[in-house]
Amino acid sequence: MKNHEVALLFGKIADVLELKGENTFRINSYRKAARVIEDLTEDIEVLAREDKLTNIPGVGKGTADKIVEYLNTGKMSKYEEATKGISEETVELMQIPGLGPKTVAMLHKELGIINLSDVENAIHAGKLKGLFGMGEKKIENIIKGIELYKTSQQRISIGMAYPVVMRIIERLKKNPKVKEIQAAGSLRRMKETVGDIDILATGSDGAEIIKSFVAMPGVTLILASGSTKGSVRLEEGVQADLRVVNEDEYGSALQYFTGSKEHNVHLRELAKKKGYKISEYGIFEGEKKLGGRYESDIYKKLGMDWIPPELRENRGELEAAIEKRLPKLIEYSDIKGDLHNHSDWSDGNCTFEEMAEHAVKRGYKYMVVSDHSKSLHVANGLTDDRLLKEIEEIDKLNEKLKGFALLKASEVDIKTDGTLDFSNKILEKLDIVIASIHSGFKQEKEKITKRMIDAIHNPYVNIIAHPTGRLISKRVGYDVDIEKVMEACAETGTALEINCYYDRLDLNDVYCKKAKEMGVKIAISTDSHYVDQMWMMELGVGIARRGWLEPQDVINTYSLDKLMAFCRKKRKKG
Repeated sequence: MKNHEVALLFGKIADVLELKGENTFRINSYRKAARVIEDLTEDIEVLAREDKLTNIPGVGKGTADKIVEYLNTGKMSKYEEATKGISEETVELMQIPGLGPKTVAMLHKELGIINLSDVENAIHAGKLKGLFGMGEKKIENIIKGIELYKTSQQRISIGMAYPVVMRIIERLKKNPKVKEIQAAGSLRRMKETVGDIDILATGSDGAEIIKSFVAMPGVTLILASGSTKGSVRLEEGVQADLRVVNEDEYGSALQYFTGSKEHNVHLRELAKKKGYKISEYGIFEGEKKLGGRYESDIYKKLGMDWIPPELRENRGELEAAIEKRLPKLIEYSDIKGDLHNHSDWSDGNCTFEEMAEHAVKRGYKYMVVSDHSKSLHVANGLTDDRLLKEIEEIDKLNEKLKGFALLKASEVDIKTDGTLDFSNKILEKLDIVIASIHSGFKQEKEKITKRMIDAIHNPYVNIIAHPTGRLISKRVGYDVDIEKVMEACAETGTALEINCYYDRLDLNDVYCKKAKEMGVKIAISTDSHYVDQMWMMELGVGIARRGWLEPQDVINTYSLDKLMAFCRKKRKKG
């Protein structure tokens, strides 16, 4: 799919227009188009062929024409027009966290900086100090941003890789020569970023399977094509490798190529102590092969329960498997609803009816409408009166719905002084209250932490959204004492969110495990702004599984009655 390429171009156009100080509305429209297209699960080329581009939220005729032009020619005249006189190095510079268009413009004006090397040299020479807005904290954030940018160039988000892998596997499953096929590597472990895509298969004719793999649409370069392995570069910019193995080695190969390295090293050490040897070809005692057809052969022979891939990070899972105390991990099928979503009343693109319809299609029993509060002007945040009107409209719709409910909520801002954007008198009218930080990211740790804890102690706040504020590709998040936040959540009965949006995945897996240990409940929510983002619940469940979470740890595995009881319990305590 060329979705990523098109989204990247629109994002860069927005950056360049901001660099030039052009109209904010135009800038935001390009950013919105970039965000929507990046998140699409449908192939933008297919949509273009079917003349359905304008069905994409935020894509009008002018934007659609630009997409078609790029798909047909490989170029976009608007991009070339916008970047005229600006080097590609400068355009790339604006992709670095901490170096947005305004900062890049200032650095160019003051120091003649045009590329990353110039920035690094200026930092090393101390030239950034004393420039407008360049305090120690800002410079430190730029340094971190550069490190983050360099790392992100080597890996891609699971939000991009997951749909690509599913598409490849579904296509290859149609090949009658393929018997079994599955993703391996860090994607099977549901890591938040992926290096290369690894796929493992068995079948009757390896060479023919590899041939069909390297001939897939979307392949831009064939790196290798043999009888057992094929490697290609995809148009998303990532390498994909397919291995075809013998049927009696499939399980051991799947275990080996799933990793992690640390898990496998420890596993082999344990095997060696028992007199066994493990490889991608099986488990052996001397020359005698004891198993390898199934992954469970490996673990069972070592006296262990089979270990879910998401746990294989050498964080105590092997010991837990030996002692028969592995958690019964949450499954996607356990999810009964989505607890954080936006409608067209704020910055979403869906009506209440559309949200309900798609939630029902996903098998949910409820879905939360949590539009932004009034302080977030950029997101068309709701005033008190508009929120009250929204409550009325949701109540009317719920009277028509059968076996499903839209829950009234707000993603209410935690303001810089720690107060909430709505009064308790307003909040008490809602089913669920989600509190989050959208401003004051640069405050000191103590102040950020206190803001969050103050919100947690409000009797109407049920969930803290995206608790660390990170964006995987763009910023490390605000400086918050997350352990103190968890202590406050445990004390008050407030849940923390796993925000499923692929560039957030916040909380991360490590913090999820810590929250579980501290008795803090988790909400897994997509933060959807349009229905095509709702699939990301699968990513959030993957992070929850990596964090050792079980169904009882996650509040949206609850029935509607149990969920409402959870929310009311805090209000009664307050």
